[in-house]
Amino acid sequence: MKKIFGAKKSKDPPLSIQDATERINKRGESVDDKIKKLDEELGRYKEQIRKTRPGPSQDAIKARAIRLLKHKRMYEEQRNMLYNQTYNLDQVAFAADGLKDAQQTMNAMKAANKELKGMMKTVKIEDIDNMQDEMTDLMDVSNEIQESLGRSYNIPDDVDEEELMGELDALEADMEFESSAVPSYLQPDKESDFDAELNLPAAPTAPAAVPVSRQQVDELGLPAVPRASIRS
Repeated sequence: MKKIFGAKKSKDPPLSIQDATERINKRGESVDDKIKKLDEELGRYKEQIRKTRPGPSQDAIKARAIRLLKHKRMYEEQRNMLYNQTYNLDQVAFAADGLKDAQQTMNAMKAANKELKGMMKTVKIEDIDNMQDEMTDLMDVSNEIQESLGRSYNIPDDVDEEELMGELDALEADMEFESSAVPSYLQPDKESDFDAELNLPAAPTAPAAVPVSRQQVDELGLPAVPRASIRS
């Protein structure tokens, strides 16, 4: 069958954008080299035209120079075309990279969304509300326990505040009566100082010591005994 219909030719894989860009850049470099060589030849022809007198020789040199200029313009057009192709490939590569980044971002967002859904299944708003209500009840019970523990004993609950105020007034009246019962001479003057009220005498001062050099000594060098203290 292959001999009759022929075997199916295998197709080469398509070039990637990067491979196509590199290939076009190589072609552009070869065109640039050709243009550079033409510029060098045109420079030589220009020098020959400058040195040659007008006539058939100069006209022949100008004809060759014009032919080189035509070749140079053709290569320049090819180079511009290659530059445009490279620019287009760069735009396509930029768009492709943007799509790849967008695809990766979408995949990451899908994975995060799936993870969030799994976490939301374990957390319910009803459970949170129930927990908050239980915490409020526990705090109320705790406050009641603290108030119960801080309660004082042996204090009647039916104490009248007006009766307590009357007892307080009576206590203040008793205190004023006791202060008025003390004689005035026993009550200290509020304006005088406590030390001035006592009027104590000043403490006596010790007599100054007599230097040894001024004391009288006996024949042994000891202080002499006063005559008033020697008994007759």
